[in-house]
Amino acid sequence: MNEIVHTFEPTRMRIAEEAPAPYRALLALGRAVDLEPGLRELVNLRASIVNGCAYCINMHAKAARNGGESEQRLYALVAWRDAPFFSDRERAAFALTDAMTLISDEGVPRAVWNEAGEHFAEEELAQLLWAITAINAWNRISIATRIEPT
Repeated sequence: MNEIVHTFEPTRMRIAEEAPAPYRALLALGRAVDLEPGLRELVNLRASIVNGCAYCINMHAKAARNGGESEQRLYALVAWRDAPFFSDRERAAFALTDAMTLISDEGVPRAVWNEAGEHFAEEELAQLLWAITAINAWNRISIATRIEPT
């Protein structure tokens, strides 16, 4: 018989207390990004799903819901390519999010970059790149330190 293995583990470190300056710097990076709030939360949630960050999934699903996002779209974000609920602009953002989050797979393919460029002006695209970078950094810190969802 196979034994069920549970991987839940309590918080390993309170990183904000142990390294407050870099923690504040990452907070500041997030606040500096200027991207429409609804899209930002969906991008944050999508990257967090891909990375498997329970803390960030919980936080950004709540934030998106509080910002007016529908339950249907939140649930469908897991399978955004096959769900009809997203605009072409959102799909371009999700494709770029996936490529940057899984960057070691194949980098950011030219087709993904070009598609994002069709839906985002250069300044918006730059903001989207920083948003994706910031959430990936948070995901890695949250997963490594095992920050617990609340």
